[in-house]
Amino acid sequence: MKLKNPLLAVTDMGRAVAFYKQVLGLHVIMDLGANVTLTGGLSLQTRESWAEFLGIGPDELGWCGKVSELYFEEEEFDAFADKLRTLDIHYVHPVKEHGWGQRVVRFYDPDCHIIEVGESIKSVVRRFLDSGMTPEQVAERMDVPLKFVNAHMR
Repeated sequence: MKLKNPLLAVTDMGRAVAFYKQVLGLHVIMDLGANVTLTGGLSLQTRESWAEFLGIGPDELGWCGKVSELYFEEEEFDAFADKLRTLDIHYVHPVKEHGWGQRVVRFYDPDCHIIEVGESIKSVVRRFLDSGMTPEQVAERMDVPLKFVNAHMR
């Protein structure tokens, strides 16, 4: 068994593709009209064709569920957060820091799917080390084994 792609149903393919290109820097690698695959393996499917596959009417599809998200990590998190502030983004929440030190932001795509972009874990380790913390202090702060910190220092 091998997971191939997450798939999101979208109401307007052009708008969805433009959003994922502009906001997350993804690119089209295959365009089959009703189905578009983007870099990273994300597939977009038109609402009508997805409903047809499921054997239901398009109006029976639920929208704006808060039970899943697409998760991305960004090495240049501060620059990404600055970029978001220049765009018309509907936030789930602004940038916040989780207890283990990772900064994240969550927002909606045009079809109300939740997108999370987090600071890469390697960047979190690097940020803590650059602030003067020892590897042991970073491990304690992040609640991870020292071996984990050492592996992310390379």
